[in-house]
Amino acid sequence: MQIQESDYIYSKSKSFSTKSIHFGQEHEQVHGSVNVPMYLSSTFKWRSPEEKWSQYEYTRCGNPTRTAFEKCLAELEGNKFCISYSSGMAAISGVLSILKTGDQIICCADAYSGTKNHLVEISQKNHNIDVLFVDMTNPKNIEFNEKVKMIWIESPTNPTLKVIDVKEICKIAKTHNVLSVVDNTFATPYLQTPSKLGADITLNSATKFINGHTDVTMGTISLSNFDLYDYLYEYAYTAGACPSAFDCYLILRGLKTLEIRVKEASKNAYLLALFLEKHPYCEKVLYPGLKSHPQHELFRKQQRGSGGMLSWYIKGGDEQVDRFLQNLKLVTLAVSLGGTETLIEVPSKMSHRSIDPEVRIKTGITNNLFRMSIGLENIEDLIEDIDQALNKSQQN
Repeated sequence: MQIQESDYIYSKSKSFSTKSIHFGQEHEQVHGSVNVPMYLSSTFKWRSPEEKWSQYEYTRCGNPTRTAFEKCLAELEGNKFCISYSSGMAAISGVLSILKTGDQIICCADAYSGTKNHLVEISQKNHNIDVLFVDMTNPKNIEFNEKVKMIWIESPTNPTLKVIDVKEICKIAKTHNVLSVVDNTFATPYLQTPSKLGADITLNSATKFINGHTDVTMGTISLSNFDLYDYLYEYAYTAGACPSAFDCYLILRGLKTLEIRVKEASKNAYLLALFLEKHPYCEKVLYPGLKSHPQHELFRKQQRGSGGMLSWYIKGGDEQVDRFLQNLKLVTLAVSLGGTETLIEVPSKMSHRSIDPEVRIKTGITNNLFRMSIGLENIEDLIEDIDQALNKSQQN
């Protein structure tokens, strides 16, 4: 199938790869190490009880390897500050800790299940924070009042890949003095820059595409408001939600190749989406990079490329789903996403199983929905594997 790069990469982020390789990563001064060293020391020497040797005193409060990663990601996301956390959920918990009893938060209806669980089981039940889930594909569905203090956006959403007009919603939020948070995990810093669309806080599960090698768990936020940064950094080290120096070293390595990996994953996902759209045993494809997606035009304006996430419905029910999965040879059944390998999961039974069944069905998360994270394998091999498994799924 003949395609051009412009079919899946709509515009380019200038100097992204250069910044990801060099920014904040000055050569080490003692031995001239080209890579940022992995500082495994848990504590750092002081000159006297009143004077630190450097800015660092204890790794939970800061580490040179961590600082290098945070400086680089803040630059890539167009913000002044970045804070890394031990997981994406730790980053989510940190941001939600801004809210106080009696506050209200508006969250997109089909957000990541971990976000929804935190909002319902912790924010709402334990802290009496009012939580509203709203279909944000139409900004007119959002109603602000004096209690609303935060709005939580995902675009594309997880797992149904709906596209939300981030710029429009952040613009409206600012007129009401409401803090806007964008979970940018699916889009990645390479394909979407929420800060340029008006977002106050950009959040990532850096476990996924930013790391890209399925061997680290980490979360990040970036922002430009110093007071918020100061509070959230203090939350991270007070709660102990800080990443290790080893993980920071690994994720800084992953960040260097983010652009080239996302480009290849986007290409593979686009080609696979085209294939599935024509397959007789595929009921429907959810991929914003396709012209058939209802928000394709908004997507092209908002993102710089089609991305590596793809969801689709198989024809049939549980029997066809199970038979399809049992016959896959190359694609791996697992949760998570953004690595070099292609993963597939059934959200209703795996990543989103904790969500109320009625809510799942209402948001399109039925038992025959697959979510795929497309990797860097040869696309012909991926298509061949999925095709043979699809054909076998319909056999009696």
